[in-house]
Amino acid sequence: MPKMKTHRGAKKRFKVTGSGKLTRRHAFMNHILEKKPSKRTRRLKREEVVHPGDEARVRRLLGL
Repeated sequence: MPKMKTHRGAKKRFKVTGSGKLTRRHAFMNHILEKKPSKRTRRLKREEVVHPGDEARVRRLLGL
C-alpha cells in the first residue's frame, strides 16, 4: 500500500511543537482589527494548542 500523502491545507494551518503538541492560530485576527479592542487582539494573537477532540483528525491529515 502506498504512503499516505499529507493534506496540504492542514500542513499550512497546523504546526507540531517540540514536545509533539499541535498548535493553531486564533480566528478573527486577519483584518478589520482597528475596531476590535486592544485587549481582544492581544488575547487572540497567541497560538493555541489544538483541542483534544480534534487532535486525532488533524494528526491523520498531517500524516503523523
